[in-house]
Amino acid sequence: MQVFANLVLIVQLLSALAIIGLVLVQHGKGADMGASFGSGASGSLFGATGSANFLSRTTAFAATLFFGCTLGLAFLSNGRTSSPAASDNVLDRAAVVAPAPAASGAAAIPGAVVAPAAPASVAASAATN
Repeated sequence: MQVFANLVLIVQLLSALAIIGLVLVQHGKGADMGASFGSGASGSLFGATGSANFLSRTTAFAATLFFGCTLGLAFLSNGRTSSPAASDNVLDRAAVVAPAPAASGAAAIPGAVVAPAAPASVAASAATN
C-alpha cells in the first residue's frame, strides 16, 4: 500500500510540474492579435491556432490528473492512523468531563479529615421527615 501511495505522489508531483510548465509556455489573449497580422505564429509546428488547442488540452489533462492524484492520496491517507481510537470521528469521541467539585471546602484542603457520609437509610428517613 505504501508503494502505491508513493507512485501516486510521484505522478502528482510530475503533473504539478507539467501544469506549471504548460501555463508558462502558453501565451495570453493579447498575443492572438499579433498572430492575426502574421507575426510568424502561423509558421509554427501547430499552426496559428493549433498550439493553443494542444497546450490548453494538455493543461486540462494534467490538471485532471493532478486533482485525481490529490483525491487518491486523501483516500489512501485516511487509513494510516496507528491506533484504532484515533481513526474515530471527532463527534463520536466522548467529551472530556472535568472532575466534580468537592462537596465541602475541607475536601479540597490536603490533609484535612472529612466526616464520613451518613448511610442511605438515615438520609432517606431524614428526607421524609
